[in-house]
Amino acid sequence: MKWFGLAAYVPSEKNAVGPRLGLVVDNSAIYDARDALNAAKASVAGALPTDLWGLLRHWDASGGAIEALESAAEAIREGRINLARQDGPLAVPYEPTRIFATASNFYEHAAEMGTKLAARSESSPYIFMKAETSVTPTKTAVVMPASTLKLDWEVELAVVIGRGGRNISEKDAYEHIAGYTVINDVSARDLTRRSDYPFSHDWFRGKSFDTFAPMGPWFVPRECLGDPMKLRMRLTVNGESMQDATTEGMIFNIAEQIAYLSSILTLKPGDLIATGTPTGVGMGRGVFLKPGDVMVASIEGIGAIENNVVTAS
Repeated sequence: MKWFGLAAYVPSEKNAVGPRLGLVVDNSAIYDARDALNAAKASVAGALPTDLWGLLRHWDASGGAIEALESAAEAIREGRINLARQDGPLAVPYEPTRIFATASNFYEHAAEMGTKLAARSESSPYIFMKAETSVTPTKTAVVMPASTLKLDWEVELAVVIGRGGRNISEKDAYEHIAGYTVINDVSARDLTRRSDYPFSHDWFRGKSFDTFAPMGPWFVPRECLGDPMKLRMRLTVNGESMQDATTEGMIFNIAEQIAYLSSILTLKPGDLIATGTPTGVGMGRGVFLKPGDVMVASIEGIGAIENNVVTAS
């Protein structure tokens, strides 16, 4: 399947209500998905959903719509149809109901954080949950709470579940993936540690503030991306490179994470898994975000999200 993406764009017309489903071509240009299907005369059984959630909710039955959208993207790319580009702001591709995040999933990142890991053969993925209300789209602000002095960044590949299930095997794991997006697991490092309880870490508190999960810029279907375990991940702050590695460095790969999670609970369509970050975070450098800073998190084959930092009002 040739590359295309699905975005949630905000129309520029005055009376528009809510974001619309956008078709992304050439990793940059966005067109109205419904208009693109009509212009390409690409048929879809039933009506095209108004958003990505409509496709994810019934992912196994969405194959025809995905193929039609691919056909429309190809018609645009080849110049067989001409449509107006949509230049309005982007919303998050969809709003996940559950965000699972895999901690210390790159050896070098664990080392820079001072985390001592057990041998891989004696361990399993360490996964925590991040609040779904923390998502925010590209070109929006990350709000720095007054309670933190150590705000940090983490570029991560986000896996979007399309087919739910329990006790999914590693060999079948990819059949449950709808696609991918980019997530920045923003973290208040000084709030992930606690001394008032006998438990030393509190990742939920340090990572679940509103705006602490920039996500996007769009969703890329699984068949469009190729091997997700060989993607370059980068993050810059004010144009300076901080993180630059590949997904190949994961300790537990995507299939292993899905198998592990589904051994505990039933995965559902729309669940999002943030699969871990490589070395280069601020904590390891002794450098933290401050108001006015601009982060750009990007993953090869998907795209880039840009977010600035502001103080809480």
